[in-house]
Amino acid sequence: MSQAKSRKTLRLGIAGLGTVGAGLVKLIERQAELRLPGRLVVSAVSARSKKRDRGVDISKFRWVDDPVELATADDVDVVVELVGGSDGPAKLTVEAALKAGKAVVTANKALIAEHGIEMAELAERHNAHLLFEAAVGGAIPIVRALRNSLSGMFVNRVSGILNGTCNYILSEMLRTGAAYETVLAEAQRLGYAEADPYLDVSGMDAAHKVLILASIAFGARPDFGEVNVEGVAEIEAMDITLANKFDYRIKLVAEAFRAPNGKEGGGVKCRVAPALVRHDHPLAQINGPLNAVVVEGEPVGRLTFTGPGAGAGPTAAAVMGDLSRLFEGVAMPPLGMPSGDLKPIIAQQEASLDQGCFFIGARLADRSGVFAALTEALAEAGVSIDKLIQDSAGDTGAAPVAIMTHPCPRASVEKALAQVAEMEITVDAPRLIRIETRS
Repeated sequence: MSQAKSRKTLRLGIAGLGTVGAGLVKLIERQAELRLPGRLVVSAVSARSKKRDRGVDISKFRWVDDPVELATADDVDVVVELVGGSDGPAKLTVEAALKAGKAVVTANKALIAEHGIEMAELAERHNAHLLFEAAVGGAIPIVRALRNSLSGMFVNRVSGILNGTCNYILSEMLRTGAAYETVLAEAQRLGYAEADPYLDVSGMDAAHKVLILASIAFGARPDFGEVNVEGVAEIEAMDITLANKFDYRIKLVAEAFRAPNGKEGGGVKCRVAPALVRHDHPLAQINGPLNAVVVEGEPVGRLTFTGPGAGAGPTAAAVMGDLSRLFEGVAMPPLGMPSGDLKPIIAQQEASLDQGCFFIGARLADRSGVFAALTEALAEAGVSIDKLIQDSAGDTGAAPVAIMTHPCPRASVEKALAQVAEMEITVDAPRLIRIETRS
């Protein structure tokens, strides 16, 4: 790669020609209209099918069946990995390229989150670029901002909406009052959700992304097993409606933050879960498929980044941004600091140590004494009620109720709800959601 760095032309090998890969080829064809400090030439491409119609002419590029072969080709200076997946061809391709000293640009969040430290060590050992702006937040330049522009900032917290599918679903449930399943089906019809939406709605996609940001922001060795993950499939339209009456919005919030010293000995917590945020919080303003990231720390305060977080155009634009960076010079540590200096400070969240305010949403059985039984169970567990809304059961046989607690251990609320389940005073399992108390 040492020779390629000084050239004004970079020869690309593109592995993966899905929507992002095709979008990248289209951008490269229009590069004269962009502000690149050099010229990009596609030498070779690789994908599963050569015959698939991608809306772009790939016949002028050399076709390579095996992406690993493409990664080591003599006429390729930079490997653009858009295959996806944490293992298999994607991992083998990136490893082969880095071992050959070639620059790698990837949009593969799963690979970086689950094998980031291995890939970073390889890149540093072979003095090769490994850039992955497109892996987090689509067109939002948050990776570069944390790694470079904000390297002089002592970051206390990084939080955000990092999955457009979930944000669209929750936004539409609030706007229309429709059930989760109905809105999910519409999201699939519009192309905001995959046919198999598991990675999105389970929170796993957002977890990959926030772990990458946590690693860079806090100098942590990424360990995906230490991220606590909850999705949105259990959220009901009733919960969203009742939270709105409290002037809160329910969002899937991905966050990493410095834990206080004490029983846990400090460190960094990393989690993804639905949360209630005040209507005037920056994340409450993000609707539809948009993404947003909030960075908080000293001496800057709070910075908010927002924009389209997925799709062919935004992701391809982020890849182009990384390709432009390759003209600038020497490779930097992929995770912001040399991999040997990264600390294993991602600490798993323990429910017994999770303090805060919480939202409880449930449907009470329509019979006398159930409301008193619910509040008594909470009181016995040491949970104090801050606000409460109870709607009429009407002809449904179940009365919707929403409770916001005063600060307490999450374990205390869980203890109370376990007792509620034994008494069978609700017609379904109550939902327990953390409340973001900072405006």
